[in-house]
Amino acid sequence: MPSRTQKLLAKVPGPLRPFVVQHRSLVKFLVVGGSCFLLTLVINYGLKLTVCQNKPVVALTIGTAVSTVFSYILNRQWSFRSEGSHKEALPFFVVSAIAVGVNDVPLWISRYVFDLHKPHVSNFTQEVSDFLSGMIIGTLVAMAFRYWAMKKFVFTNTRADSSADVESPARVH
Repeated sequence: MPSRTQKLLAKVPGPLRPFVVQHRSLVKFLVVGGSCFLLTLVINYGLKLTVCQNKPVVALTIGTAVSTVFSYILNRQWSFRSEGSHKEALPFFVVSAIAVGVNDVPLWISRYVFDLHKPHVSNFTQEVSDFLSGMIIGTLVAMAFRYWAMKKFVFTNTRADSSADVESPARVH
């Protein structure tokens, strides 16, 4: 009976399968990141359109912080499949706190250095600028930092996916 991973891998186009198998922790990390991006987006705009209308950096920080907790659970249990105790929790949250700051910097620069906010620009320009600088640029830079830092400092004692979990790409049809 094929495992869930084998079933999913069978749906990946043939030319991509070797990459996915070789870099499975990166692929899993990106799936977790995509889920957390959506969670951050919902929380960020939920706050920004209600109680944090004049505080976009605060709204983004709260959204990112909440999704960080979700990210910890998924990355620990799935992306990096950490063994042992929760000893990586403290370094995870230290790295994540730095990453929240990294994520906020582009939004802060666009808003308060380049003055891309009302009344200096239209509401549309402000919102596009906020989205591009905070949700896109900030997220991409923070994601690259997180992936590097998680592998280097947090999930250093991870077990490799077993052969029972992932078969050779040539054997998956």
